[in-house]
Amino acid sequence: MTDATYTSSIPVFKQMLGSLDAILAKAAAHVAEKNIEPRALTDARLFPDMFPLSKQVQIACDFARGVSARLAGAEVPKYDDNEQTFEELRGLIARSLDFVGGLSAAQFEGAAQREIVIRPGTPKERRFNGQAYLLSYGLPQFFFHVTTAYALLRHNGIEIGKRDYMGQY
Repeated sequence: MTDATYTSSIPVFKQMLGSLDAILAKAAAHVAEKNIEPRALTDARLFPDMFPLSKQVQIACDFARGVSARLAGAEVPKYDDNEQTFEELRGLIARSLDFVGGLSAAQFEGAAQREIVIRPGTPKERRFNGQAYLLSYGLPQFFFHVTTAYALLRHNGIEIGKRDYMGQY
């Protein structure tokens, strides 16, 4: 029987990273068609104190990889997060999907009870069991950044809607 932590995380990350990739592809096509400087979108923010689109995508990918790795008891892959173009951001999503997809359901056995420590040794250190980490921290963080990336693109005129956001399920 597949662990519920696996079925509550890996398929969700795959679905939403796939949708994020698809909306970035639409954005890239839009800027090419309209002869818009791509950085106008990749650097776009909803408000000056918020991260730009490129960082929203990077953080969403970081959460997908990090949450999955910690729950699976695997090493968290570290990337430089210096992607700026649509092509680079889509490449990051592809690498993240490869990593997440490479984790087996067996690695998640007992993940709900596994202790997860984030930001160890810092004043922001937090300890969770795996279930609380996934449901109360990891998924909400991931969805925040995916949703913000979607909102940035929609706000800037990319013709996307709820079906684009939801992706393939």
